[in-house]
Amino acid sequence: MPSKPEPRISYIVGRLDRALSLAVEEHVAEHGLTLPQYTALSVLRLRPGLSNAQLARRTFVRPQSMMQVISKLEAAGLIERTPDANHGRILRTEISARGREVLAACDRSVSAMEKTMLSGLAPEQRDAFRDALLDCVRRLGAGLDDVG
Repeated sequence: MPSKPEPRISYIVGRLDRALSLAVEEHVAEHGLTLPQYTALSVLRLRPGLSNAQLARRTFVRPQSMMQVISKLEAAGLIERTPDANHGRILRTEISARGREVLAACDRSVSAMEKTMLSGLAPEQRDAFRDALLDCVRRLGAGLDDVG
């Protein structure tokens, strides 16, 4: 009798992605954010001053959807937008002081969830797992070249 095939890594990663998205969504909702809003704030923390188009690319959402995310974040006072010095039609986006507070609260909740998720791994295994995932992302050309 043939042995049962193991699930493909791409399938496992896809399941993990879905489970993580749902878990993060649940944790950031406690602080009044959606997953796309939390992702946008997280990206802006690393890359302040991005335009809507740049932010959309880095958060894997369509530019039209990013406009909705940005509008809600701005209405909530979590971001500030200013015209670009060289291109008046481009608005540069940065996190406000209130946005940093909300982001920090979300980060604490997400960190607790990640700690639970990784609790079965020793610290060196967690580091190796993170490094392996970063390597996979980079090899597929999905960015994070400036994260180490």
